[in-house]
Amino acid sequence: MYREILCDLEKWKDKPRRKPLILTGVRQCGKTYIVNEFARKNFESYVYVNFEAQETLLAIFDYDFDVNRIVKELERHFKTEIVPGKTLVFFDEIQECTRAITSLKYFCEKMRELHIVCAGSLLGVALKKKQISFPVGKVNRMQLYPMSFKEFLIANDRADLIETFKEWQVDREIPKLYTAPMEELLKAYYIVGGMPEVVKTWIDTHDYDEVEEVQNEILEDYADDFSKHAPLTDVPKIRWIWDSVPVQLAKENNKFIFSHVKEGKRSADLEDALQWLVDAGLVIKVELVEKPEIPLEGAVDKTYFKVYMSDVGLLRAKSKVSVKTILEESALYIRYKGAFAENYVLNELKSLGKNPFFWRSGNTAEIDFIYEEDGEIVPVEVKSADNTQAKSYKQFCKKYKSKKGLKLSRKNIAQNLCESAITYNIPLYLEWNIDNYIKF
Repeated sequence: MYREILCDLEKWKDKPRRKPLILTGVRQCGKTYIVNEFARKNFESYVYVNFEAQETLLAIFDYDFDVNRIVKELERHFKTEIVPGKTLVFFDEIQECTRAITSLKYFCEKMRELHIVCAGSLLGVALKKKQISFPVGKVNRMQLYPMSFKEFLIANDRADLIETFKEWQVDREIPKLYTAPMEELLKAYYIVGGMPEVVKTWIDTHDYDEVEEVQNEILEDYADDFSKHAPLTDVPKIRWIWDSVPVQLAKENNKFIFSHVKEGKRSADLEDALQWLVDAGLVIKVELVEKPEIPLEGAVDKTYFKVYMSDVGLLRAKSKVSVKTILEESALYIRYKGAFAENYVLNELKSLGKNPFFWRSGNTAEIDFIYEEDGEIVPVEVKSADNTQAKSYKQFCKKYKSKKGLKLSRKNIAQNLCESAITYNIPLYLEWNIDNYIKF
């Protein structure tokens, strides 16, 4: 299936000062598949080292960090000549070989011309462990997310819709010819999400029962990981937090509150467990910026945040909201409908390389997301229906003299002026195209 990160990998391949690449991402988001595709399309030969499946290979890194020796031993084992510039070496499940992680420093210093990619399940968790000598400054990093809505459209053989909207102007209303299929596909995306195995099941069967079966298997696998990879004392806490995410996200004030996770528990009891889920890529924290300044990172309140899931389809499955409810748009799930829209928008922003925060002024006003672009702050208001009236958005634009902003909803495309901000009303299904509109 088409993944946009292939373009980023090809740019990395041709960088003159390229370093070994660490590819991170939530488990089962397609890291191994995408590196295999990258190798097939761009290299003459490929050496795939899986430290989990081939434990004996750990011994190659036990002796020393002489990269010439390591390469020779890999060549002998795989019976493949490793030629810098022509061979891709992929260290998969590298968290199982901490010395291989350390060796990246020496590959960077002594054999930078060799293309090396590393990935692994729960690599984010492993890299936080203090006993690993991490090669600071000696690696490049790249993040793979679940499939975006744009990639989902292409997988559904609707690349024609991508082409249609690439250059669509905001002054031209979108006719039903295009709105109808896009809205139906967005509903399907809320149900299916972007986990590659789930998307493939959907493409192969178009059976939502089959989709749910695969989603539940993934959720069970994640839960098993808690017991296998997290500190034993944190396992129950991780489960409590994991189970509370959909409920807390669907609250009217969806700030994450530790006391709502488990009665009697405080933030001090649960912070490490939440951080484990963040490091594993299973959840995403979006932190409060009450007084926006550039850079936004410097103005953040790390004690006040919301928590989202890495994939809207898994959020739907974990919430146990039925397929029928979403397809028929029952009025009875209005709170979760808003939660799905927010989680979807957040996932899309992350896949576009944005680093979102949110803004709140006391208990009177809130902007769902804000992000920084070319030294400007872009406010993003999210509505799950076609009502885009938002006093908070107007208040933010007036107070902080915003130049441009976004309202994402079910409403047709349009452009207007709100206080100082040129505001783009963009249908939720066109979020993948916002960079064509937000240019400074």
